[in-house]
Amino acid sequence: MIRVDVSKKHIKISGHAMFDDYGKDIVCAAASSIVITSINGILRLDEKAISYKLTKDELSIDVLKENRETNLLILNMVSLLKDLEKQYGKNIKVNEEV
Repeated sequence: MIRVDVSKKHIKISGHAMFDDYGKDIVCAAASSIVITSINGILRLDEKAISYKLTKDELSIDVLKENRETNLLILNMVSLLKDLEKQYGKNIKVNEEV
């Protein structure tokens, strides 16, 4: 299962959806596309707005600057991941810190 843990200034994504074999998993592909597109969009607007670290097991994103554009892109990313969770709840879980 993909786990997405969201707090105000940090997002951690880990795991594998296990929907299908590695390389054929549409849930992993969708989650990856959502997250990478969001990171790239934020960095194109402001290279210093976020930092991220990708390891074999997880991706972590730290929000360094809060501004309208960054907040909107993060909000959109989380919203899209939640939509994915609605369709594939056995494969992805989004946890938001309130």
